[in-house]
Amino acid sequence: MCEIDDNLNWTEGRDILRNWRESLERRSKDVVEIWETVLMYHIDKLGNEKYLVLEQVCFAALDCYRLPLAEYCVKALMKEFPGSSRVHEYHAMYLEALEMYNEALEVLDSIIKRDETNAAPRKRRVAILKACGHIPEAIKELTEYLKKFMSDQEGWHELCNLYLQEQEYSKAAICIEELILHNPHNHLLHQRYAEIKYSQGGYENMYIAKAYFCQAIKLNPNNIRALYGLLLATNNLALSLKCPVSQKKGTIKLNEWVAGQIEKQYKNKIADKGNDSKYIEGLLAQLQLEG
Repeated sequence: MCEIDDNLNWTEGRDILRNWRESLERRSKDVVEIWETVLMYHIDKLGNEKYLVLEQVCFAALDCYRLPLAEYCVKALMKEFPGSSRVHEYHAMYLEALEMYNEALEVLDSIIKRDETNAAPRKRRVAILKACGHIPEAIKELTEYLKKFMSDQEGWHELCNLYLQEQEYSKAAICIEELILHNPHNHLLHQRYAEIKYSQGGYENMYIAKAYFCQAIKLNPNNIRALYGLLLATNNLALSLKCPVSQKKGTIKLNEWVAGQIEKQYKNKIADKGNDSKYIEGLLAQLQLEG
């Protein structure tokens, strides 16, 4: 949060908010402070830009849980644009902040009914269902959404996370497969897919996990999490009774190689940073598994 100049005039405040909008900077606390310090007293001087400012302040107020301010912005916008789907979405977000989830869903349903191609209210429906703890319903809603908006990568990420909450690993893996098709060179996606397959367990899944950990390391040799994943996967494969004798030697050799790579990375990092225990703890923190 930046310090707001006490002598800031309304034109300077307007220009600051305009720059933040154009650069997509959220800065919610600062936005609210500039509004309350300067702009709320000069709103009529802003011309048509006042509605852009009201939108910006509405988002900031919701971020800061300043609900009376958010209500003021929503009412002002609805008065000027009573039929706007965009403004009704702000109204739904305000109701959501009040935990009036059923009312918020009704508003979103009315928006979707008017325009079935509008993706935003559908995604907010999923967010509300998730907030209410209705994970199966959120999965169903998001699945229907992705049938219509298949290229939404954020949607596939969220669906993967929801499936993982329900421990439906095979379905979560399908979501990551879709994302890999969109971004085949993203090492984190290959790592995530490998971790899901590792979690599923079994020789076949462990073998697939090994292959995708290898691909993640190929794309980013410094991916320490993928290196540890490969170490665990190869260790499990080498100990498995299903592992053919012809493959066991190569698996053990790969296990030894990845162990050497991990040791090499830690030695290099520690040499660069010296005996810094906090830095080492930071490296170890990278290995924490996501829920």
